[in-house]
Order: sequence, then structure tokens, then C-alpha cells
Amino acid sequence: MNPEEIQTIAANQRKAKEQVPHHICVCTAAACLSVHSDEVKDALSDEVRKRGLEKECKVKGVGCMGLCSKGPLVSIETDGALYQNVTAKDAPEIVEQLGQKPVKRLKCSTKIPFFQNQKKIVLENSGVIDPDRVEDAIAAGGYDALIQALTAMSPPEVIEEIFASGLRGRGGAGYPTGLKWSTVSKAVGMHKYVICNADEGDPGAFMDRSVLESDPHRVLEGMIIAAYAIGAEHGYVYVRAEYPLAIKRLRTAIRQAERLGLLGKNILGTPFSFHIEVRLGAGAFVCGEETALIASIEGRRGSPRPRPPYPAESGVWGRPTLINNVETFANIAPIIRRGAEWFSSIGSEKSKGTKVFALAGCINNTGLIEVPMGIPLREIIFDIGDGIPNGRSFKAVQTGGPSGGCIPEQHLDTPVDYESLSKLGSIMGSGGMIVMDDTSDMVEVARYFMEFCLSESCGKCAPCRIGTDQMHRLLDRIVKGKASIHDLELLEELCDVVRSTSLCGLGQTAPNPVLSTLRYFRGEYESKLVDVAEAVKKA
Repeated sequence: MNPEEIQTIAANQRKAKEQVPHHICVCTAAACLSVHSDEVKDALSDEVRKRGLEKECKVKGVGCMGLCSKGPLVSIETDGALYQNVTAKDAPEIVEQLGQKPVKRLKCSTKIPFFQNQKKIVLENSGVIDPDRVEDAIAAGGYDALIQALTAMSPPEVIEEIFASGLRGRGGAGYPTGLKWSTVSKAVGMHKYVICNADEGDPGAFMDRSVLESDPHRVLEGMIIAAYAIGAEHGYVYVRAEYPLAIKRLRTAIRQAERLGLLGKNILGTPFSFHIEVRLGAGAFVCGEETALIASIEGRRGSPRPRPPYPAESGVWGRPTLINNVETFANIAPIIRRGAEWFSSIGSEKSKGTKVFALAGCINNTGLIEVPMGIPLREIIFDIGDGIPNGRSFKAVQTGGPSGGCIPEQHLDTPVDYESLSKLGSIMGSGGMIVMDDTSDMVEVARYFMEFCLSESCGKCAPCRIGTDQMHRLLDRIVKGKASIHDLELLEELCDVVRSTSLCGLGQTAPNPVLSTLRYFRGEYESKLVDVAEAVKKA
């Protein structure tokens, strides 16, 4: 199809929607599906048919609405109502009240800070469009940015726009996206590749999964624009096999985009061609590291290699390769549509735009949120997250997953940006945020994350393979009350060695949970120590 035909689809879809008085949206992302939102959707559809309201009311499945702890969630677009904890038995009452007062016992207020304090860019269509219908995405502005890039911008102009926006990689490192694109575009080589890293392996993290389940076309559009900018003709989405719903919707989106000429050969009637394949990962955390991911795509064992050369020069099959994560690609289309100046006006001085976080752990409002960079941790946890359940008090928040650190209460007013979190001994990471209350034992927390890093180490380099094992043994001795002050000193020394000498980011950041808990909760470690003579007896 050409751009005019795509725009006609959008106009027709919007017109058809306006002709239906009532629209019922049911969250069918993984969290709500786990509490039977599919049964709720079926029950609502049946109720609409029974009442002969097919022309007056449409029921559709949509992506994540964010407040996962209150699922299944159902929204009535025309009434502005949001319902929580809905069951199939509630369907008759919900349909009965269409256009009238909402069902009071099910109503979830959208005036609470969880919704009001967010700024949605990546998630603007999540919970609004049907992820299985490309027409829905197009009606909501999907592929408008692609049309603009292909018809009105040169590849260098696209790169300049991304560079000027200040967008930094959302996979954790925070490398300037425009600079990375520019490097790959200048790399020598006829064949180049674009990779979307969807290998989300952090405990408690579900940002990338939710985006792919809710708005897969947003990610595809970002990849296509990136390919146009750097001169690539082939791309891969590397996603872990444990995400079956995300994989299914992603593959559906690729087929639909190909059918409409938005993907494949001569996209939108232009000379530009780009093809995307889905590659499944087997769940190895280390494959989130770009060189290990590349090895896995090539069919080899997923283990990292020394850099340089960097993937920008020698990536997949030895060709220049651009790698960004799901959230980074999901930011591209809005930047092209609205401009770099708009995006750079959001966030902090060095961290522009928004960040998607998965709120989990000991917090009332668990779910998916998107907030401006620079927002204080306190606002996320106590306003958006509604604080700690069961009357407990806050103790720490883990950011950045196993590679991050634990931040205590005295630093809750720290702005959430790359530099500020780094100063506290943590990292932004891909967006996992696990909250802990006063019942948490911070030494056990450190042991848990070290056990995770130990089991996920590829074993290629000795510092990570041996060091994480020895650190875990020492932490285990401390937890069991069998360690002395000498063991604690050895643990700190090992942290420094592993961090300084490991081959890839897994080993280099594995000590972070230990070092941060030692920094802020050292007393908990020392309270478990025994004197040397007693430690020898217990050993």
C-alpha cells in the first residue's frame, strides 16, 4: 500500500468507531489473563449478543492498563469508567449500566496518583488498542512516523532528530541512541542489521513483555525507522520463549505489517526494504548482553566475547549491527511524529523523556507505570505505588534487577535518572523496581541475587564463574551465622575483583546488590558475624 491508502484505513477506522456508542475494553495482557480476563471478555461479548446490542456496543481485548494488582480490568471508553477485579458474573450488570452511572462496587478511580502522576509515551496506546489488529494501531497514529520518515526525511535527518531528542538506551546502560545509530550508519559494509533486544530476564521485571503484548506495532515501527536511518535490510527481535503471548502477538503484527506493505520489500512503495525475523531465547540471562545475544542468534552458545570490536562494527555474521531494547524502539515513532524538542522538554537535564517501570514486591499498587525522568523515588513508591501494604514500613527498593542495588529510605528523594542512581550504587537497568518492607533481611536479599547471578553466569571467564560462587558461599555462611569479620572483609575484596575483571556486564555488576546492602545495611551483616574461634567451630 502507499501512504494515502494507509491514511484512508486510519480515517475509516476512526469513523467506524465513532458510529458505535459504547466500547468495552478488557485487559488481555498476561497479568489479567492469569486471573481469567479472557472469561470476562467472553461473558461481556455474550451479554451484548443476548441483548441484541451488537451495533451499539463493541467488546474488544486490549493491552496492559497498568494497575495489575486490581485485575481483571475493564474500561468503558465512552463512559470514562474503569472497573477492577471484574469477574464473568459481573458482565450483565456492566452491560446494563452502559451510558448510566458506573457499577459502584467495581469502580476504580482514575483520579488517583497511580494514573494522574504518569506521563505516557511508550504506553500511550497500551490498554487502548487491540494488539491483534493493525487497523487499530493505524487508527491511533501507528506508522504515521514511518510515513513521515520515508517520504519527508533523509536517513541523516532521522538520526539527527533522534540525537537531538536526547534519547538514551532504555536497556540499562543509557548510551545515547542517536550516537549509536550514527556509528552504525557510518560503519563500512553493504549488509547491516537491526536487533531488538527483548530478552528481559530480571526477576520482577515485565516491561518489555507488556509492551510487546500491548502495542507490538509501536516496536516494529521503531525498528523499521532505525533500519531506514542506518541502511539495514534485515532485523531480528530476540525474545525469550517464556513470553508466549508476546511472541504470538509480535508474529501476528509482523504478518499484518507485511500484508499492508509496511514491512518487507519496497515499503510503502519506496525503494526501501526491510525484513524482520523473531528469534527465541532459551531463558539465559547472560543473553541480554549484546555479544552473547548475537552468538545466540547465530546459533552458537550464548556467551559474551571481548570488545572491541563492538557490534556497531562487527555484529551478527560479522556485519555492522544496531542493538536497542524494546522500550528504546517504542520511543522512536513519537519522537519523529512530535519532534526532538518536544521529547527533550520532558525529563531531567541529562536524562530525557520518560521511563517505564515494573512495580513489584511489597507495594500496594503493583503494575506497569511510565513516569518522567527525574521523578523522585518517594513519589513513585508512596504516591503512584500507594505505599507499603499491611501497615509495614518501607525499608529499601531494588532498582536495576540483579545488576542493580538496594536504595534505603534516606535516599527516597533522589531523582530517578541515570547519574543519580549510579551515585547511590545502583543503576536504572531496564526498569525493574522491587520494593521491600521492614521484614526483609538485606543479607538474604543479597544472597538471593548472588545465587541468581551464579546460576546465570555463562562460565566463560574465571572472575565471574568462580567469583560469584565464592561470594555466594560467603553470603550463605553469613546468613547462617558461621562467618567472621575476616569473611566479611574477603567478601568485599571479592566484590572488587569480580567487578573489575569480569568479561561482561553480568559479572561486572553482579556485586552491586552486595555492595549496596553493605553500604546502607552493614549493621545487618555485622549482627550475624561471630568471632573467629566460634566461626571455626561452626564451620
